[in-house]
Amino acid sequence: MKKIKKLSIVVPVYNEEKTIEKSLERLFNVDFGTIKLEVIVVNDGSKDKTLQVLNTLRKKYPFKLISYKKNRGKSYALRQGFTKTTGDVVTVQDGDLEYDPSDFKKMLKKMSQKEVKVVYGSRRLNKNNKQYSGLSFYLGGLLLTEMVNVLYGGKITDEPTCYKMFEGDLLRSIPLKSNRFEFCPEVTAKVLRKGIPIYEVPISYQPRHAGEGKKIKLRDFFEAASTLIKYKFVD
Repeated sequence: MKKIKKLSIVVPVYNEEKTIEKSLERLFNVDFGTIKLEVIVVNDGSKDKTLQVLNTLRKKYPFKLISYKKNRGKSYALRQGFTKTTGDVVTVQDGDLEYDPSDFKKMLKKMSQKEVKVVYGSRRLNKNNKQYSGLSFYLGGLLLTEMVNVLYGGKITDEPTCYKMFEGDLLRSIPLKSNRFEFCPEVTAKVLRKGIPIYEVPISYQPRHAGEGKKIKLRDFFEAASTLIKYKFVD
């Protein structure tokens, strides 16, 4: 078993004034035991009151804040956050309320196994998850997952999941280049190309819809698919 001393969590946010307080409250209420927590929130040029809310919340919760005026995309925000991490394990938490951060404990338990370097939280392995954001999101996720398994010999069930956990040194060594929503396919492709297996644990999921602020569009599916194809052949 590996001893995990510090968990770094990067939280990219864009126009999440209605949910970011509750999201951080949930996160900081999780008991990680002896594991030290490092939270890095990246405000990706929000146009609403997200930044004001975050500045207020800094008085309550011990997180680092990165903020810039222009919206550059979720993957760009993640890349900025990853450069500031110091944990021996790194993961991602969205600023909405779709995922339950208490599931990180199950992922950390798996990550503590000596041979495990990458753990994904799979929504599809949890049979209690009955809802999805919509049929197009569901089918798109299935297709991207199948592409990963065919192109890279993966054995995963949920490629687009937000909950991806990595050994810190491994993640920081991967030359990520994406800016918009291509982080998931890019990092998945590059991990599997290294010959590193991806393990999965079941997680809970409470989806939101476009009217509630979900930002993924049809073009993002095609960008994800093209990203998977591209990194099959280039570094």
